[in-house]
Amino acid sequence: MGEDGNTSIFNLSYSSFLLVGFPGLQEGRPLLVLPLTFLYVSIVSANALVIHTVVAQRSLHQPMYVLIALLLAVNICASTAVMPKMLEGFVHYANPISLRGCLAQMFFIYFTLLLDYNLLLAMALDRYVAICHPLRYTDLMTSHLLGLMATFAITRSLGVAVPLVVLTAKAQFCKTSVIRHFTCEYIALLSIACGDLTFNNRLGLAMRLVTVTFDLALLGTSYTRIIYAAFQISSGGARAKALHTCGSHLLVILTIYLSGLSTSIVFRVAKTVSQDVQNLLSAIYLLLPGALNPLIYGVRTKEIRQHIEKMICGVQSSQDSREKSQNVRGERELPG
Repeated sequence: MGEDGNTSIFNLSYSSFLLVGFPGLQEGRPLLVLPLTFLYVSIVSANALVIHTVVAQRSLHQPMYVLIALLLAVNICASTAVMPKMLEGFVHYANPISLRGCLAQMFFIYFTLLLDYNLLLAMALDRYVAICHPLRYTDLMTSHLLGLMATFAITRSLGVAVPLVVLTAKAQFCKTSVIRHFTCEYIALLSIACGDLTFNNRLGLAMRLVTVTFDLALLGTSYTRIIYAAFQISSGGARAKALHTCGSHLLVILTIYLSGLSTSIVFRVAKTVSQDVQNLLSAIYLLLPGALNPLIYGVRTKEIRQHIEKMICGVQSSQDSREKSQNVRGERELPG
């Protein structure tokens, strides 16, 4: 019998693994737990603050802000799919995980990443209609259309993530039970699989190329037309506002796609790069959007920023007034 209890020694396939992320960091691993925990709490808190602001303020119940809130909600889910298990790996050098748990984590990682891409497409469509067809914006960008776009985004994400997970589940993992990565990524799992993996590699590469190429073509075409239309606006203030809003979206797009591109190049081309560097690039790719997106939208989007400032100032003023009333009450209680 094999180690998993249900395979023969001639057809061994591990059903549990050890995640060993950043193998070069041995003595310093526990020192990273606190800053990484702070990073995770900051990601969740910052994204949740912007989401709460959009939900609480009726003036922000517009398609653009709803899409921003959805994108930030996906950021929270993506970081939650990665960070808890990553932190566990920094506490314990060998981080155990079952095959089912590994496949579940892999599904949520790719599902949320693909949702990011699809929501960016929906945001590009929203800005295209708002700037190129402003008079028809309220007629076109309805709640019904938002629902259709959300359904399309989820369906398209499932259509890519599910086949990758199903195909990976059918592989035989007989090389080793040690995954030299902090999370269950597709390429990391294939690196310990045995047999002919040509189809798996080609399918994974084809899906990524088709998805990224198609999305970038649509995004490039949309924002080219959006920027061109923005420069045709006669009002300087309206033109500056349109370009400023598009600038925020383009910053987010560059963050997501450039970090993903650098990770793919290193994994597939630079064989001499150390495992720690590869894992670091993966961590940046998976966590950077969640860290930067709430800052980009919370700071650069004037309407969201103003409501957050009012919320913070309101809390501070209420605390100050409470302290003043306590002081006055205390002074009255003092004997004359």
